[in-house]
Amino acid sequence: MTEPDLVRRLTTIMDIDVVGFSTMSARDEEHALGLLNARMATAQALVKHHRGRVFKLTGDGLLAEFASPVEAVRAALEIQEAMRAANGQAGPNDQFVLRIGVNLGDVVESGDDLMGDAVNVAARLESLASPGGICVSAAVYEQIEGKLTLGAEDMGEQHVKNIPRAIHAYRLTLGGAPPSVRR
Repeated sequence: MTEPDLVRRLTTIMDIDVVGFSTMSARDEEHALGLLNARMATAQALVKHHRGRVFKLTGDGLLAEFASPVEAVRAALEIQEAMRAANGQAGPNDQFVLRIGVNLGDVVESGDDLMGDAVNVAARLESLASPGGICVSAAVYEQIEGKLTLGAEDMGEQHVKNIPRAIHAYRLTLGGAPPSVRR
């Protein structure tokens, strides 16, 4: 693919991953896969509800894109709430805890798939999220600030695997507290 053939655009990427899925799968693979399918169907429905689209399933997670960072974060919040509600009804071996990363950036289209820096950064933000939490880039935070009633922990500049520059990250919290700086 030559440079003029590349289709680039700005979009918001959400990366979702299940914490500890390998351990759950090792206990009872078929049961774990059934739960995964049910919980990811819920996540996919919430992505669609917020005008997003899932462009890749990643084994025990998914990648989705949104035109709006606000809608991406709303979807992430609702997905985490849906998982907490489902976990409240589930036994101890049926708990699904997610980590979610959200980034706004440039992507390259390849058919229905998206690639590039924005996707890679979203994946690294997901790895920085607390279990059950959401981590966003500064670009996303700037777009949602004042539009959603959330607090945030300012994690500062993060150096992450295979990204040559530091990524400024925020962990989102419920409530309206202003960003606190982690020391």
